[in-house]
Amino acid sequence: MRPLLRLLIAASFALALVGASGCGYHTLGAATHLPPDVKTLAVPVFATQTETNGTETMLTEAVVREFMTRTRFRVTTNSGADADAILHGTILKQAVAPLTYNAATQQSSSFVITIVASVTLNARDGSILYQNKNYVYRAEYQSSTDLPTFIQEDPAAIQRLSRQFARQLVADILEGM
Repeated sequence: MRPLLRLLIAASFALALVGASGCGYHTLGAATHLPPDVKTLAVPVFATQTETNGTETMLTEAVVREFMTRTRFRVTTNSGADADAILHGTILKQAVAPLTYNAATQQSSSFVITIVASVTLNARDGSILYQNKNYVYRAEYQSSTDLPTFIQEDPAAIQRLSRQFARQLVADILEGM
C-alpha cells in the first residue's frame, strides 16, 4: 500500500506542476510580443480631433505611467529619433450623454462619457507593430443637483476612463492581441 500512496502523491505533485506552468503568469516584460530590440518607447501627447481640452494629456499620462509600471522600457514623451518605437494616439470622438433623468428636478442626474481613440505603435523603420483604430471607452458619473455645492465630476470620470484605457492598451500591446 505504501508504494501506491507514494505513486499517487508523486503523480499529484507532477500534475500540479504541469498545471501551474500553464497558468499564464509571467515575469515583468516576459510576455511581450514586441521585437527584442525595442528598449525605448516614445509616447508623444495624443492628438485630438475633438473640441475638448485636457483629455489627450490625461490619456497620454496614463499610458506612459502604465508602460513604466508594467515594462522595462525607457518611456519618453519626446517623439525624437532615438526611440526604438513610437506610440501615436488620436482621440477621434469625445461625447457626453445623459444617462438617467430625475423627474423631480427635471434634470439629468448621471451622465456617460464616451471616448473613441485610434492607436498605432510603429517601429523605428516605420513598420506597424500594433494598431487598433477603434478603442471605445465609457465612464459614468453622477451630477450634483445642489448648485451651492456643485463640483464638476467629468474630470474624475475622464481620469478613471484614462486608467482603464491605458491598462487595456498596454495589455493588448504586450500580449499581442
